[in-house]
Amino acid sequence: MPPRNSQKVITVPEIGNVLLSKRAGTARLRISVSPRRGVVVSLPRMLPYSVAEEFLLSKRQWVMDALHRQALRQRKTAGEGRTAAVPDNPSDLRRMREEARAVLAPRLLEMAGAYGIPFRGRIAVKNNVSNWGSCSSKGNINLNMRLILLPEHLRDYVLLHELCHIRHQDHGPAFHAMLDSMLHGQEQALRKELTSWQII
Repeated sequence: MPPRNSQKVITVPEIGNVLLSKRAGTARLRISVSPRRGVVVSLPRMLPYSVAEEFLLSKRQWVMDALHRQALRQRKTAGEGRTAAVPDNPSDLRRMREEARAVLAPRLLEMAGAYGIPFRGRIAVKNNVSNWGSCSSKGNINLNMRLILLPEHLRDYVLLHELCHIRHQDHGPAFHAMLDSMLHGQEQALRKELTSWQII
């Protein structure tokens, strides 16, 4: 006779780790998704784990959608708490990176054109915790994917900051004068506001 309660962890592509849980009193197969426990498939203790795995795969899209909704809620909460965090789930991380590329790259090009900055470099959207953005000596700009979690005015501040490095590679007086002029005298206020956000 199988034990009353038993568990098994499996790894599913695009979902991650999933807990298969046999518990006394469970009458049917059921999938739950929560921030605390992750994805859990509960099954009657007399059923083999293979049945639970097949059931999970049949509900794969539902699980991925549920994880995505959960990540969006966590991102909203993180934004309200002035932290910018990326989701742990690989599928949600990929979606967030794609969203960031779709938003940040066109906006950077739009702002370069609006301010007459001759940007001809490459744009890369990265997942890092060291900075919001950077501009190389060759004029290539790296942007942190977490920028899409910021309020739009702070996001634009970072983009303009990096665009100003196309003309001024350092943070000298000429750089700050250019940036402050573009921001209508609000550079210091925006820089201070940005420091209240933590990259995690």
